Amino acid sequence: MAQVQLRFYEELNDFLPPERRKITFTHELTRRTSVKDLIESFGVPHTEVEVILVNGRSMDFSYIVQACDRISVYPVFESLDISPLIRLRDKPLRDPSFVIDANLGQLARYLRLLGFDVIYRNDFTDREVAQVASADRRIVLTRDRALLQHKIITHGYFVRTVKPREQVREILTRLDLYSALHPFTRCLRCNGELEDVEKDAVLHQLEPKTKKYYHHFRRCKTCGQAYWKGSHFNRMEKLCDYFAAPTAPVR
Repeated sequence: MAQVQLRFYEELNDFLPPERRKITFTHELTRRTSVKDLIESFGVPHTEVEVILVNGRSMDFSYIVQACDRISVYPVFESLDISPLIRLRDKPLRDPSFVIDANLGQLARYLRLLGFDVIYRNDFTDREVAQVASADRRIVLTRDRALLQHKIITHGYFVRTVKPREQVREILTRLDLYSALHPFTRCLRCNGELEDVEKDAVLHQLEPKTKKYYHHFRRCKTCGQAYWKGSHFNRMEKLCDYFAAPTAPVR
């Protein structure tokens, strides 16, 4: 039976069982397969892969694996110049927008708080997430490996951590997004952009004490939700400061 040798590098090892991490291992081929399908058979989503070397040569996902191939698989490089190699997708999305699966609602809310364009519904199906990502060139954020294996998804990230606040810091660090933070510029409810408005424009939405004590307002251009610096603002501002403090890279 034909055999190949594989090695996965850096954070791609997160998807492998302990006995296959950070080593070269042998795999028996049971059928004709592309290198993309072979990689994903080990649980590694193609969206996490940037460079594939086969016998020292750079290949794309369509390469058909041959007997005795030595395959090295590398994660997405955001800061290194790998232009001589075949990148497996277009350049990184430097004005990132996201679509988030149905199980990460609090993450969606936090990212909107920081000013990111985030599409989210709590009833999204995997197919709908993939279609939105493809049509709008959005990055998929998920903890579902199977979702990231949809062929039409070109940019995606498997979120390693479980707690929403740590998920935010993980994403900001891994995708190098600290310079893209613009807190309090998007609606937490619908993702619309906020604009400054006169108090009279939102007066009918306000409770009596809010009318009396607050005078500066913003409103969502899409759903009309009104925002002001109420008692909750200091807490949210501290949360944004927490997110904005860079952390060590996630490994």
